[in-house]
Amino acid sequence: MRRREFIKNAAVGLTALASGRPHRANAKGSKYRVAVIGRTGRGNYGHGLDVVWNDIDQAQVVAVADQDSQGRAAAAKRLKAPRAYADYRRMLEKERPQIVSVGPRWLDCHHDMVLACAEFGCHVFLEKPMCQTLEQADEMIAALEKRNLKLAIAHQTRYSPTLQYVQELIADGKLGDILELRGRGKEDRRGGGEDLMVLGTHIMDLMRFFAGDVQWCFAHARDGRKSVTKNEVRDGAEGIGPLAGDEIHAMYRFGGTTMGYFSTQRARHGVSKRFGLQVFGTKGILTMTTGALPEIWFVEDPSWQPGRSKARWKQVSSAGIDKPETLSDSGHRFGNRLVALDLIGAIEMNTQPKCSMYDGRAALEMILAVYESHRLNAPVEFPLENRRHPLSML
Repeated sequence: MRRREFIKNAAVGLTALASGRPHRANAKGSKYRVAVIGRTGRGNYGHGLDVVWNDIDQAQVVAVADQDSQGRAAAAKRLKAPRAYADYRRMLEKERPQIVSVGPRWLDCHHDMVLACAEFGCHVFLEKPMCQTLEQADEMIAALEKRNLKLAIAHQTRYSPTLQYVQELIADGKLGDILELRGRGKEDRRGGGEDLMVLGTHIMDLMRFFAGDVQWCFAHARDGRKSVTKNEVRDGAEGIGPLAGDEIHAMYRFGGTTMGYFSTQRARHGVSKRFGLQVFGTKGILTMTTGALPEIWFVEDPSWQPGRSKARWKQVSSAGIDKPETLSDSGHRFGNRLVALDLIGAIEMNTQPKCSMYDGRAALEMILAVYESHRLNAPVEFPLENRRHPLSML
């Protein structure tokens, strides 16, 4: 991707909130009615999608829903929620909240919970990944669009204040034109298919941040050093749905000359050390982790061999370029607050959140394109024609 293309895309993102028009803004001094859906023992409340509202002055938690009685009581206590329900649909019907945190990490419930929120006119803060299949994602988006509702997904890196400085250094030509994006999962015991789904979603979202929409994907999945067949397909942990592979390699084509690559396997050494994204440009390299305060470094070296050129790595932080990080984000608290505040801003200005339902679906599409390409043994174009889970069709 050429630098001027990135500048244009970044400018659109930075001005979107300011250019919106007011929508469903609360009266001055009033607070947004917020409800929380959790599921103790089956995804719980995600990475703090419940307690984030304790830190938002513009919001008040009015109720919590959880099928587990002990989990429900504990959640009501920590959220200071005046009412608690075993049935989330009953909670939505009785309380009529404006915003709902759909917190469970497990994916088997996201589709139904978000459809219920849409039915009762609620905006949504959703734990990642979005859902199990593109069929589900399409239905969720259609239901939310019908009532002009917003959904923010918990890809926290998108909300990082550090990214404005990354945009600046790319706009200033420090990396030149973007040629390659290289991402890897955590490659722990989940290495392969589970890693692709649970953690790869962050990397896919970041690839799109840098390079825009994907044109096609060509990928291959292996299990036990042989090509995945229907015999290797299993039910994934945490309600993921169909899952396969302990080694996955994918190639993506973006606009211009930009290519993206993602790999994951069950590594023998360096588990979690390579999780993140590297951006290679005609003038240098940028490397980053994920999260609201990711560790980001870049070096101006067109050879991509800093040891040979003696070029110096520079840090990019929330304080600026070549400055150490001064903030901290313990337990996702800082990042979740950024997402929640941005969601409120999107509601009031009638814009999309920085990481919207469309971004959540796009990241999921990159993930499922891996299996669709493997199934067809060929590159697959975007948007994917097949909206079912490819592993169910092997």
